Amino acid sequence: MTKRTKTESPSDSVKTGTALALVPTLAVVAIFLIGPFNWSRHRSWARTVTCAFVGLVALRYMAWRLTETVLPYPRDGVNFYWVWFVFIVEALAFIEVVLFLILMGRYVDRSAEADRLGRSFFQRRQSELPAVDVFIPSYNEPLDVLERTIVGALALDYPKDNLKVYVLDDGRRDWLKAFCEGRGAIHVTRSDNAHAKAGNMNNGLKVSSGDFVAIFDADFVPYRNFLRRTLPFFSDETIGIVQTPQHFFNVDPVQSNLGLENIWPDEQRLFFDEIAPSRDGWDVSFCCGSCSIARRKAVDAIGGFPTESITEDLLTTLSMLNKGYKTRYLNERLSMGLAAENLTGYFVQRERWCQGGIQTLYLHNGPLRGPGLSLFQRIMFLPLSWLVQYLVRFVVLLVPVIYLWFGALPLYFTGVEDYVSHQVPLLAAYFLLMLWITPTRYLPVVSSAVGTFAAFRMLPTVISSLVRPFGKPFKVTPKGSGNEENVFDAYTFTWIAGFIIVTAVGLVINIVPETARIEGAFSVIAALWAGINIVVLVIASLICFEKPRRLFQAFKLDEPVSVDGSQGRLVSLSLEKAVVAVPTESRFQSTCVRLDIDGFAPIGAELRQVTQRRGDISRSGDKRRYYLHLHFGLEGAERDKMIVKLYTGRYSQDIPDIDKVAVSVNLLLRAFGRTRTA
Repeated sequence: MTKRTKTESPSDSVKTGTALALVPTLAVVAIFLIGPFNWSRHRSWARTVTCAFVGLVALRYMAWRLTETVLPYPRDGVNFYWVWFVFIVEALAFIEVVLFLILMGRYVDRSAEADRLGRSFFQRRQSELPAVDVFIPSYNEPLDVLERTIVGALALDYPKDNLKVYVLDDGRRDWLKAFCEGRGAIHVTRSDNAHAKAGNMNNGLKVSSGDFVAIFDADFVPYRNFLRRTLPFFSDETIGIVQTPQHFFNVDPVQSNLGLENIWPDEQRLFFDEIAPSRDGWDVSFCCGSCSIARRKAVDAIGGFPTESITEDLLTTLSMLNKGYKTRYLNERLSMGLAAENLTGYFVQRERWCQGGIQTLYLHNGPLRGPGLSLFQRIMFLPLSWLVQYLVRFVVLLVPVIYLWFGALPLYFTGVEDYVSHQVPLLAAYFLLMLWITPTRYLPVVSSAVGTFAAFRMLPTVISSLVRPFGKPFKVTPKGSGNEENVFDAYTFTWIAGFIIVTAVGLVINIVPETARIEGAFSVIAALWAGINIVVLVIASLICFEKPRRLFQAFKLDEPVSVDGSQGRLVSLSLEKAVVAVPTESRFQSTCVRLDIDGFAPIGAELRQVTQRRGDISRSGDKRRYYLHLHFGLEGAERDKMIVKLYTGRYSQDIPDIDKVAVSVNLLLRAFGRTRTA
């Protein structure tokens, strides 16, 4: 028996073991500080090296999990199968992560290529430029949504003799026909709505003849330079589609319900800003429907837009790959549209994307059976993210609950130090990678909360899509006026509240010695895991409470303007309202005023409110500016001119960076406020 020296004690051994266990994590942090955080994240070599390093950390973890925590577990009944189930779910997550790392190992920015190709493409005479048809498929959208898109499409910077705008109306509305005729757009209907959006666009192909087809959903407004930036890519005859990102002029329900409208980007920014350019670097980018342009010859080669799936855009890409055509992604803001305006629309949209992705597994032109696809393309077009991410999030919530209530270990536990030395480095490596690659699009806790919130509705959709992939018909995302209903998501909140309660009660029960059901070193890990889950669930629960939708989608700007001859600054503008900052000495005799905006005829406006802002009061207490809230109603050509001004490229609603402190403070205030309300 080894004798312990006078200076050695059990506590010293524990401290030494814990310190050694943290060495791998500290090494991961040090490598990121020395390497990636000093490299450009847009260089492919830097991405490749960093992603390969994170992949090795993940492989080390999985090797430890299999050899040290799964295979040694005795076959002692139900718990044995639970251990293997958790490991299989982790293995699926590992595969998804590896594919993600491979994907993010490349990055391409095609803006310089667009510049170069554009110079030669537009040197030709107008008569030599290709004819372009703009398709605007519509079903039930109101005029306040459609007018922006139609007017914006007609204002595209392209010779009018070479451009036609088709409004494909599956709602067969007389008022829309009249609006199109008044603006110069072509109104197209059909006798039925067979095959939904894809069938509608195929009907558009029958009545049009342009060399290229640009597609904008009814709620997306093209910027004036859209064609000038995208068309030159078709100089390469192998290019079938050019896709551009989807940006939004409103906040999505996640931003709104969390109270992060001005400090947290919309949920789709991660895909369009980071993932899509990386997919393009591997030649596996895909059409996302709206804000894209396709070569008609390529569309004809695949027999028109595919109707077998409710996501015709993804299937169009796969069908074109079958024929040798490629998709290019130009990561430039070239349009703006409406994000889902409430949780109902949010889930209609996501469930459609999920079901459509899974449907491709069963189709002859999908990633498994489609001809002409390389093995790499087949793998990269598998809907693995839809299949895995929500299952993983659900199991992450379930593991500590199962342990706290039933004492069922999720692995053969070899000690806290062993666990810390293998899992913590992996978590650190992944989070640091995401913070490096997507510095303005990702925060671990908030991003996890958004995914957790979605999991309770999306996991049933994944299961039903696997069992009955064609069981649900195409459903249009509701948008615009008439879509103002704000509904408390009781279904999701019930699940979240249930998990918070069983997790918290499980913790309390096991803190009290008389009621404790578990013992052993894993209890520390389980308690920490449960605590993190509760924080994530609390944030996720806030998304369930819908906030009233803004009536005005205003743009922030700073331009000179005058009100009844008094000079001021135009700080906010929408189609119905302007906010003007004027000096405090300004005086107005009436609430009916004249607003003069550069480029517009004088606008008669109603002064409904005068406000001040805290930042405009000096330390001495002197008030510096008034803010006039002016309401007006534009019609005809003047309203169209305002649409072009606001929505076709001059302004944006981007959130360029994440204020991490502001996000944390806002979430705390929102949670505290919701608790007090409850």
